Amino acid sequence: MTLRIANAAGFWGDWTLAPQHLLANAKVDFLTLEYLAELTLSIMARQREKNPARGYAQDFINVVDRIAPSLHNQESLKIVTNAGGLNPHSCAVALGQLLADRGLGGIPIGVVAGDDLFNQLGNSGDTQWPHFDTHAPLGGRVAQAVSANAYLGALPICEALQQGSRIVITGRVADASLTVGPAMYHYGWDWDNWDRLAAASVAGHLIECGAQVTGGYRTDWREASLARIGYPIVEIAENGQLTVTKPDASGGAVTRQSVIEQIVYEIGDPEAYITPDVVVDFTTLEVAAIGDDRVAVRGASGKPRPDALKVSLAYADGYMASGQLLVYGRDCIVKARIVADLITDRLRQEGVELEKINIELLGAGDGVPGLTTSPEGLCEVVLRVSACDSKRESLEAFSRQLAPLITNGPAGLAGYAQGRPIVRKIYSYWPTTVSRDDVTPNVAVQTASDWATATPTQAN
Repeated sequence: MTLRIANAAGFWGDWTLAPQHLLANAKVDFLTLEYLAELTLSIMARQREKNPARGYAQDFINVVDRIAPSLHNQESLKIVTNAGGLNPHSCAVALGQLLADRGLGGIPIGVVAGDDLFNQLGNSGDTQWPHFDTHAPLGGRVAQAVSANAYLGALPICEALQQGSRIVITGRVADASLTVGPAMYHYGWDWDNWDRLAAASVAGHLIECGAQVTGGYRTDWREASLARIGYPIVEIAENGQLTVTKPDASGGAVTRQSVIEQIVYEIGDPEAYITPDVVVDFTTLEVAAIGDDRVAVRGASGKPRPDALKVSLAYADGYMASGQLLVYGRDCIVKARIVADLITDRLRQEGVELEKINIELLGAGDGVPGLTTSPEGLCEVVLRVSACDSKRESLEAFSRQLAPLITNGPAGLAGYAQGRPIVRKIYSYWPTTVSRDDVTPNVAVQTASDWATATPTQAN
């Protein structure tokens, strides 16, 4: 029977009603929920610093609460998600408590871990963990590191499903692997059948960003109703052929163009899209519309998986703050630049010279790449001033500069209601790789009720 896998989250912060709408209007075998990006891991690292029991996508718990009736009524429905982030065991504890309260304590929950390499950083020396692009060593940044996670592949997800999991929670896995794992579990393909792995990876890549493939973030977006946009479903046949669709009567649109736009989204070399499971060649794909909101994708081909795994590493890199003001009047552009100069001049009077400062006039073209001249007749712009510095006190001085302008700056300013800019820590991204042999994925499966009785600190 053809396997149907849906995805109803493309990132942490995606539309929380999407899973509920999808399951109410379509029957699928697997629901995937993709929450992680490099920025997301940095946010989770900050949360884990404040509370060791955090560091996962808490939205996932709310989503499952809303779709609990579907879990009860559709006993074959399974969920695979990377909502575990930096703390998949604590996520399982929170989910177990919810399901137990909802009378679903017997549901087996599998946790995939082993991606967290943070404790290995201090043992590897400063010359290790070279930057993926520049090849520079991590060096002294190792002391500022807050997280380091390898991108695991589909195998431990498949193993969790084979051990009876109905919900699988992972940490950092490759986005497409959320779909590859269920496909390998369902069809039992060999792990060196590169073309089948490539087909499943293409399927995962097509749906991993949620509604992007069903009409969101699309060049001809006006042609699709977006208010109740349908999230994607991919049908995977045993021979590796794919069909992309969405729930009936939902908004959005699945077209050849929407599918092709998602195929080329963030892939780098189209002949060598590297995943932990397989290296995919996108140039062999054939894409054709075969009906209303149904697009076929054929001809996926793959090569052996790489020996190294990508690692997403984040390190503390100083502080930042950003504030903005509405500047209005026929002289708004000139006025906005004068206001920016006032801010920097008054900082110098306090003995503060910021390490980095960025001044933008939004509405005058600064936010539009390629726009060299401001629109004629402009009567308002948003002045946005952002700053970075290694010293928090420098940013605190910066945050005090905007409010006084209400009485000691030029007329024609607004936007003070948001208060002073907030000083935040910066976590910079350091992409690197590690040998596959240095990463050991592990799988733990137990019922929701059993997870519910554990504490997050015990589970970790």
